[in-house]
Amino acid sequence: MISGRTTLIAHLGYPTESFRAPMIYNPWFEECGIDAVVMPMGVKAEDYAAFLRPLFRLSNIRGALVTMPHKVATIGLVDEVSTAAAIAGSANAILLREDGSLLADMFDGEGFVRGMRRKGRDPRGARALVVGAGGVGSAIAASLAGAGVGALGLFDIDGHSAAALADRLARHYPALEVAVGQRDPAGYDVVVNATPLGMKPGDPLPVDVARLGPDCFVGEVVLTQEITPFLAAARERGCAVQVGTDMLFEQIPAYLEFFGFPSTTAEKLRQVARIRY
Repeated sequence: MISGRTTLIAHLGYPTESFRAPMIYNPWFEECGIDAVVMPMGVKAEDYAAFLRPLFRLSNIRGALVTMPHKVATIGLVDEVSTAAAIAGSANAILLREDGSLLADMFDGEGFVRGMRRKGRDPRGARALVVGAGGVGSAIAASLAGAGVGALGLFDIDGHSAAALADRLARHYPALEVAVGQRDPAGYDVVVNATPLGMKPGDPLPVDVARLGPDCFVGEVVLTQEITPFLAAARERGCAVQVGTDMLFEQIPAYLEFFGFPSTTAEKLRQVARIRY
């Protein structure tokens, strides 16, 4: 039940038909007796800059979830961005602080790292390869760097994107060893597919799985199916794997903490969520 006391979290993007977050957050708020709601708000790209600041003049709003096509634009419309958002070059959450300023953060990578840790794999000191240097890949690279990986390999078919990501990482983590331009997974402890490969039948695999070591931790961001051909091939090699939806559910506790709500676990969120993948 929405009341006059309900705290609003806006969900900003366009179009809204594919939004899944309200069907995860809102059942959890209801289960916990928290008077808050995630509300989809369809905002076209051409209206976003003019809309954002007035939105946060509402007296009952605490923050916003941000999705396509506004993640990149958000960086230039707020007062401060986190390190993860600065490296990613995009943001997927905005917090209205007590002084009225807006802080933007990025949690895609945090979700990936939390999923690793929940599976007993500590990123600290690991050698990690991220294939795909777009928004999600950049966010994962940023969070892996923040988690203390020993070295990062970056690959993208657009070499300029990978090089630009390496430059942003170097500004924030100058001691981190970063290699650009190769996607050979041999010698890496963590390999992440942060590309769309796997969304369509017949897509090539993002790396040569025959070069994966059996102790490698292999992650995926594709949400259209849980076990993609890449993850299936990695499991045949003996690798531990993380499915794309793990990243989605694992980042929600980080969002909740960001907005000042009680945290929870991915397992509890899955139990109450009213969606299926």
